[in-house]
Amino acid sequence: MKNKEIGVYIHIPFCKQKCYYCDFISYCNKDNIIEDYVKAVKKEIKMQNIQSQITTVYIGGGTPSYIDSKYIKYIMEEIKQKNVTKEAEITIEVNPGTVTKQKLEQYKKCGINRLSIGLQSTQNELLKQIGRIHNFEQFLETYKLARSVGFKNISVDLIIGLPNQRIKDIKESLEKIIELAPEHVSVYSLIVEENTPIAVKIEKGELELPEEDIERNMYWYVKNTLELNGYKHYEISNFAKPGYESKHNMNCWNQKEYIGFGAAAHSYRDIARYSNTENVEEYIKNIKHSRLERNRIIHEIQKEDDQKKEYMLLGLRKIDGIHISEFKNKFRDNPIYLFRNELKKLTDEKLVVIDNDIIKLTNKGIDLANFVWEEFV
Repeated sequence: MKNKEIGVYIHIPFCKQKCYYCDFISYCNKDNIIEDYVKAVKKEIKMQNIQSQITTVYIGGGTPSYIDSKYIKYIMEEIKQKNVTKEAEITIEVNPGTVTKQKLEQYKKCGINRLSIGLQSTQNELLKQIGRIHNFEQFLETYKLARSVGFKNISVDLIIGLPNQRIKDIKESLEKIIELAPEHVSVYSLIVEENTPIAVKIEKGELELPEEDIERNMYWYVKNTLELNGYKHYEISNFAKPGYESKHNMNCWNQKEYIGFGAAAHSYRDIARYSNTENVEEYIKNIKHSRLERNRIIHEIQKEDDQKKEYMLLGLRKIDGIHISEFKNKFRDNPIYLFRNELKKLTDEKLVVIDNDIIKLTNKGIDLANFVWEEFV
């Protein structure tokens, strides 16, 4: 029998400065507890019984590259005591302005083989406006350093739909990114979260978002341009050169299991979705006293019906869609029959197409994906 596989997520909730659009659990005034936090994460990893093979590790944040790289090394050493496969994909998120050559070399040395660099835009004015701590020149320096120390799998983040952003800016950003030839590009539409500084500025009329049709034009321009340049659009927000799709994220969209370590980290194991407390101090205290369960918040113990709906919702994020045969293998049910009402509505509205063994989004469905996913909530 094939060994069960699992992904690992590690949350580093520290930043130099919080971006104006960010509502992730991250802090920029808690440097004094970084060491205690890392000790707690190491202990949490040690205490968890993981029998499965670890095929992906993702270190996210916050800004993992903000903290001293020796701490990342300590965490990686602890993970490697578990059953990490030889060819595991191990990613760390890094932000320009927080990275040095020495940090990148240490990441490489401790087994990290994939970088996700937060660029967001190549226009310095736009970067300043959204509270990024870096400029485009610093991003370029980070990217070149990463290549020089031997990173062969780099992802670059881009945000569309920013206030004052024009199609011209997107065109310029893409030209510069394509010239660098990263293996992977993630393209996110700006989501304005309540109570973030950017939301306040928009409410006050200090900033104005582009019209929805302009934001959609940006998306399709990005999609077409990246595809013409050899990137495969494999998930709503993600493009990769063949073979460089993010394994960690693909596993999440394929409803595979993962376990999260650190404050606010989410896990999906044995049909349970749960997370750790968002309170960093409380997280550290509970781990110190070996009270893992005190940190845990259970969000959902899935019934089989919920699992099937979620499989559809996650699977329809992928551009290639859902294989009916794979659904049958997993649940012994035919999704075409099981979700006949939802699928009839979605195909009638031309949001989804059913083609032989595949159920997938149409181009219209990509634009209105939220309406599609709502059918399976």
